[in-house]
Amino acid sequence: MLSPRPFVRWLQLGCGMVALWFINVQIVWAKPTEMHIMEGFLPPIWSAIWFAVAIPFWIVGFRRIRQLVAEKPETRFLLGLAGAFAFVLSALKIPSVTGSSSHPTGTGLGAMLFGPGVMSVLGAIVLLFQALLLAHGGLTTLGANTVSMGIVGPLVAWGVWHLLQNRAPFALVVFCAAALANLLTYVTTSLQLALAYPDPVGGVLASFAEFSAVFAITQIPLSISEGILTVLILNALRTTATTELQSLGVKGV
Repeated sequence: MLSPRPFVRWLQLGCGMVALWFINVQIVWAKPTEMHIMEGFLPPIWSAIWFAVAIPFWIVGFRRIRQLVAEKPETRFLLGLAGAFAFVLSALKIPSVTGSSSHPTGTGLGAMLFGPGVMSVLGAIVLLFQALLLAHGGLTTLGANTVSMGIVGPLVAWGVWHLLQNRAPFALVVFCAAALANLLTYVTTSLQLALAYPDPVGGVLASFAEFSAVFAITQIPLSISEGILTVLILNALRTTATTELQSLGVKGV
């Protein structure tokens, strides 16, 4: 039988080539959007609403992080890795065919290791630094971006991870969790933009369809690539950070 590793590498390379091809495609669209909603793009009322949604998750996440650091100090390495992984991947802006941009999220890994509460905090820190250092996202939209990338995406990854853990192979579960976290992040962002800017004729649903179509062409191959990369990273951690993963109760280690 053929080893699955060459197949995975070729699939990852193919997804990367598709993503690189989209970088060269530039078509101007009337609504310049991106997965990180830019500074000032949301009306103040919607900025406030999304902050109100995010704050309870931040409180829970901060408490969980304090508990982890106090009771399991050996997991600090994995906390840093989860944050760095999300920062690097979500900073890779790839223009879509409509003039907007898409990017991986990197939040699935941390959600599987620590849960969605912790990732809401790590995601907010990542988004804050990107807004301040890279002009990627914004301060007034930090709540909205946290909800999509730091809350909904990790919740999806965590849910898939726990639902399929004992029902499917380890690599397939990790892939599905990371890929779906990415996809649901873009779906949430599309909904946030649609609620803020409903179509004059078709309303929120029509606007949601428009924004979703903008991201879909690039986000689907990006989700596949992120799923494969997360599988590779977590497989590497199974051999290099076995003790830490076992202390977190990660199954399949």
